[in-house]
Amino acid sequence: MILARIVGTVVATRKDERLVSNKLLIARPVDPHGKADGNYLVAVDTVDAGFGETVLIVSGSSARMASGMKDCPVDAAIVGIVDTVQVKDA
Repeated sequence: MILARIVGTVVATRKDERLVSNKLLIARPVDPHGKADGNYLVAVDTVDAGFGETVLIVSGSSARMASGMKDCPVDAAIVGIVDTVQVKDA
């Protein structure tokens, strides 16, 4: 799973018919403290996430197991909206 923050949206008027009516969001992976940590990615939103929210993303074959994504051509899917992250540093 990838912890990420939603930073934008993607509008694609022409896309695979299995993706019609699915929202595409741009996410930036973050570390547990919220600091940017990685490259941007586009993910299909399955939980109605919004701009600025911290989310959980699954990728690869796991993305196709997300709700409503069976047999869809996706490599990343947003499967959760994070309320809090607690890290206990040693």
